[in-house]
Amino acid sequence: MAASSIEDLSRQFRAALDAASSPADLKAVRDDFLSRKQGRVTALVKSIATAPPEERRALGSLANALKQDIEEALDARDAVMLATAGPKDAVDVSLPARRPWVGRRHPLTQVRERVEDIFMAMGYQVIVGPEIEDDWHNFEALNMPASHPARDMQDTLYLSAPVPAPDNGRAATLLRTHTSGMQIRYMEAHDPPVRIIAPGRVYRRDNFDATHTPMFTQVEGLVVDEHISLGDLKGTLNAFAEEFFDAKVTTRFRPSFFPYTEPSAELDVECQGCSGRGCGLCKHTGWIEILGCGMVHPAVFEAVGYDANRYTGFAFGMGIERLALRLYGVDDIRMFYENDLRFLEQIAL
Repeated sequence: MAASSIEDLSRQFRAALDAASSPADLKAVRDDFLSRKQGRVTALVKSIATAPPEERRALGSLANALKQDIEEALDARDAVMLATAGPKDAVDVSLPARRPWVGRRHPLTQVRERVEDIFMAMGYQVIVGPEIEDDWHNFEALNMPASHPARDMQDTLYLSAPVPAPDNGRAATLLRTHTSGMQIRYMEAHDPPVRIIAPGRVYRRDNFDATHTPMFTQVEGLVVDEHISLGDLKGTLNAFAEEFFDAKVTTRFRPSFFPYTEPSAELDVECQGCSGRGCGLCKHTGWIEILGCGMVHPAVFEAVGYDANRYTGFAFGMGIERLALRLYGVDDIRMFYENDLRFLEQIAL
């Protein structure tokens, strides 16, 4: 390698620099001459090792000077381009920064949290428990013995075959069909007064269609104390509906049947989709059922050792998915489980 090679490389750089007319061109020139792996200056410096020993010092000095000149020339041209950039190339530093995309909790989770917040504000305690339950807590203690027809309504998913046992069926295990078993567990461990809600996933042998799913989220509530009346139940649930939906929401209580409450009722709210006139969402009734409720049956108190002559109470249970359908005006429960972000992002609270 001779000094003439360094001069030739300098001329080549100047020609390439003069031809660069954009920041992209300038970057290409920088990479061509200064890249650590394939840059021309890098190759030049490496070739000095093959020069005669007496010439290496002088050639090294010239090569370093060329590298410094190229860096300074590139930086100067870069500054000129930035100062003379047109409107399309300029950066407006006064513009707000782009907000990064962030995730959010699932709509069903938000509905559950909203329900919990409302009842906690009323003084309720939130409790959770096992999703794998035994027959006693899921059925027997709730006034549903093995022969009770109400068991057919549950479509239970058993993990072990239900067989007669001296411990009232505790040996049979199943995926809980409701969170009412947590009410039994709490009463077994606590004396009145009781004011709790038990949210959680429950399982039933249902088909996955527009109105059913084999797994859903339920919130059950229980109040036990002296002198609890049906009026307390109606006032509590009306207050919940007004807070959850709207202060002007119209509700009605209909007689119903549940083996663990007597009397039993269902709470309906006026259909939001048609304002009570009747539509496909409410099956042309003008009403949508949101929960079941009633006064706790004395047999349930006897199962947990409460004095049914001294204490009364009420219980209620609601499905989070059903509340979400009513709140958002959605007519297909499957939409909450298909993970379509176009849908989920539209209905976040």
